[in-house]
Amino acid sequence: VQLVESGGGLVQPGGSLRLSCAASGSIFSINDMGWYRQAPGQEREFVASIASGGRTTYTDSVKGRFTISRDDAKNTVYLQMNTLKPEDTAVYLCNAFVIATSRSLMNYWGKGTLVTVSS
Repeated sequence: VQLVESGGGLVQPGGSLRLSCAASGSIFSINDMGWYRQAPGQEREFVASIASGGRTTYTDSVKGRFTISRDDAKNTVYLQMNTLKPEDTAVYLCNAFVIATSRSLMNYWGKGTLVTVSS
């Protein structure tokens, strides 16, 4: 199973970006999917997650600005990021709990996509 993120880039403060993360491989189903981020010199931190039933969770610093969603037909999770701030600058990584066709449950990470918020 592979997770591949896309959609990162350079954006001015106040701008928006939409990240995507597509899962591929021997997938039976996907449970929780989420986004984490890691800024230079800092530890990885949780950003948002979405359960298979649609329940969402956000870290306080992004509530009201970021929206996580998923398309199970495409095995894809999205992160719509609005009103971006310089402190949102980080590598954003996708995470998913995947039930493989073998019925084993494993946790996977993508390699990340860089988001830079700067004027």
